[in-house]
This record gives sequence, structure tokens and C-alpha cells, in this order.
Amino acid sequence: MNSKEEYIRKMQAQLEELNTEIDRLTTRAGEAKADVMDEYNEIITALKARMEGARVKIEELQQAGENAWDDLKNGIDTVWSSIQEAISSARSRFK
Repeated sequence: MNSKEEYIRKMQAQLEELNTEIDRLTTRAGEAKADVMDEYNEIITALKARMEGARVKIEELQQAGENAWDDLKNGIDTVWSSIQEAISSARSRFK
């Protein structure tokens, strides 16, 4: 990334994509049998919590000075990797 602003825009776009994916999982959960619905709902709740954590990190990044944003960026990248793994796991689990 060339700049803090570009990185923030990229992360915000990825959060929107995550929100869309959560909406898809929510739709699937609504169509699922009762025994699987609880599992869907647990996963969706966990994903929303992670997404909110990422949103908070992005807000911190927006407030950070130019010298501190690299450290925050690394934290966001770690959170984002965790979210992507959770989404992949949810997708494969509920095919």
C-alpha cells in the first residue's frame, strides 16, 4: 500500500465484503434445519464480533499519526487473516 488512506479504503471495502458474506450465511441459516441453525448462528455471531474488532482497529488507524500506522496496520492484517480463515471454515462447513 502506498499510503495510510489507501490502506484504510481497502480495509473498509473488505469489511463491506465481509458484511455481504455474513448476510449470505444468515440467509443460509434461516433455511437450515433446526439442528444446524444453532451452529450457523454461533458462527455468524463470532464473525460479527471479529468484524466489529476490525472496524475498531480501522478507526484507531484513522486516528493514528503517520509514524504509528505501520504498527496498527500489522495488527489489522492479523485480525483480517483470522476473519478470512473463519469465513473459509464457515463456507466449507455449510456447503
